[in-house]
Amino acid sequence: MIIVTGAAGFIGSNILADFEAAGRGPLVAVDWFESGEKWRNIGKRRISAFVEPFELPQFLDRNAASIERLVHMGAISATTERDVDRLIKLNINYSVMLWEWCAKHQVPFIYASSAATYGGRESGFADDDRPDSLAALDPLNAYGWSKKATDNIFAMRAAGGAARPPQWVGLKFFNVYGPNEYHKGDMMSVAAKIFDTAAHGEPVRLFKSYRRDIADGEQRRDFVYVKDCTRMVSWFVDHADVSGIFNVGTGRARSFLDIVKSLRLALNTDIAVEFIEMPEAVRGRYQYFTEADMSKASSVGIDFEFNSLESGVRDYVLSHLACDDRYR
Repeated sequence: MIIVTGAAGFIGSNILADFEAAGRGPLVAVDWFESGEKWRNIGKRRISAFVEPFELPQFLDRNAASIERLVHMGAISATTERDVDRLIKLNINYSVMLWEWCAKHQVPFIYASSAATYGGRESGFADDDRPDSLAALDPLNAYGWSKKATDNIFAMRAAGGAARPPQWVGLKFFNVYGPNEYHKGDMMSVAAKIFDTAAHGEPVRLFKSYRRDIADGEQRRDFVYVKDCTRMVSWFVDHADVSGIFNVGTGRARSFLDIVKSLRLALNTDIAVEFIEMPEAVRGRYQYFTEADMSKASSVGIDFEFNSLESGVRDYVLSHLACDDRYR
């Protein structure tokens, strides 16, 4: 069986969709569902067991002989989280516990890191997993620090010859968009946030730029379609000899206005844009550019073509956002 934590979340639920389509499994979903609509993210999946996160250690021990691999996407993903003790408990120590179980039982381990580990830099996004390089990163918030700290622990153990899983892969996701992100509220992608407004013919709102060398709406990010992220996860499943920490992005920064243009193409309609003031609390720490260095991924043989922003947004709109049932 394959264990997926954060299974009902954005990326986790798309991983389950890919695994099911490929005939992998049985699939075990580990998550908290609470009282919202997050369950719809995996409402179409064939799940062999549902496990509450803090019951997972006992489940792992009971089923150790049957577990093929563990894909750990579960974590606090809000960059606004301020409870550092909670981040240490759920993002760092829980991940370390799973690493140690996988090392003991020799089970491959894939986990979610984040581009937030890079902090406020606007260049030098190389996924160097040497402990000294990881230690030099300077995240902007406690969430990014929790992911950096986890990467540090694993990289130091691997470099120092400590017990480790037969395969361990950390994935630094950049700006991911796509189906099943609807439960994320303010953490949804810009494409998802402005779709309904655009589809109803109303002007969409983007932040103004506060740099003279960058026009309004020309702030750039590496926007990556979730279906490409999950293809990368599946690639590592098929290449169990490859370990390390890897960026997950397109390697090409695009502007927020490019998202609007991509929506225009997908909807075949004009979309007006209004530029609004950025909150004062955000301005001083706002990043105007991110772009994944994908050379390390290429060097290990990941050579499939990622969706362009235009093709990714088109699939998102036509296959999900514009449909009565938006869920994958």
